[in-house]
Amino acid sequence: MGATRFEYRHRFILHVILFVLGFTAPWMYLPIWPTAGESARALSEPAWLALSTQLYRLGVLTYSDAVHIILVLALLLTALGAFFRIWGAAYIGNATITSGNMRGDRLLADGPYRRTRNPLYLGTILHTLGIALLMPPSGALFAIVTLWILQLRLAFAEESFLTQRFGEAYTAYKNTVPRFLPPLKPLLPSAGTTPHWLSAILGEFYFLGAFLTLAIFGWSFDRNLLHQGLIVSFGIAIVIHGFLLTRKPASAF
Repeated sequence: MGATRFEYRHRFILHVILFVLGFTAPWMYLPIWPTAGESARALSEPAWLALSTQLYRLGVLTYSDAVHIILVLALLLTALGAFFRIWGAAYIGNATITSGNMRGDRLLADGPYRRTRNPLYLGTILHTLGIALLMPPSGALFAIVTLWILQLRLAFAEESFLTQRFGEAYTAYKNTVPRFLPPLKPLLPSAGTTPHWLSAILGEFYFLGAFLTLAIFGWSFDRNLLHQGLIVSFGIAIVIHGFLLTRKPASAF
């Protein structure tokens, strides 16, 4: 069930590939799909508009209301995704996040890790749910399912590693703190770890940039502009990662 060494080492590239496939949905161009008229447009339009159309046809909402409500939902999901990514990175450190190997100097149970064992993966899942609304419907479904499976596989691999590394201490932690969904109140007392917010914001810039892209340009309903904003955010994040000096992490998850 856990990710292989290859998957873990190349998890960044795997995420990029799955997102690209979600946005491009290359299978739409296979001969089995309709190639003209209304059907072709329905296959390629963003899930955001396709879902809004269905809600309108069902008489649940007006088309305008549906479009705006779904945009607000996407903003909420991407905001939460960025929040959990930055919060987790502030405690675990960018060096651990970008490392090709699992690392564990000591067991971390502070910050978001008092509520969820995998705030970074939870953030990625929430981000995916929000950004998928900009993908074609089939691409959105593909991205959500495959990225969810990847997060699970990565989490299972880390759990196995940490159980071997820390034994009963990690087992007790695992039995107390849920894998993903966090409760409102922390389940463990604070260990007094100092978060590094600036480093975390820089290291997780793509997720913050994706939220800002939707918040600023989403109201234009311009798909090309939104895609360009995501690409620019990703490009800036790559540059930052190339020059960012990260501190030595206190732990590894």
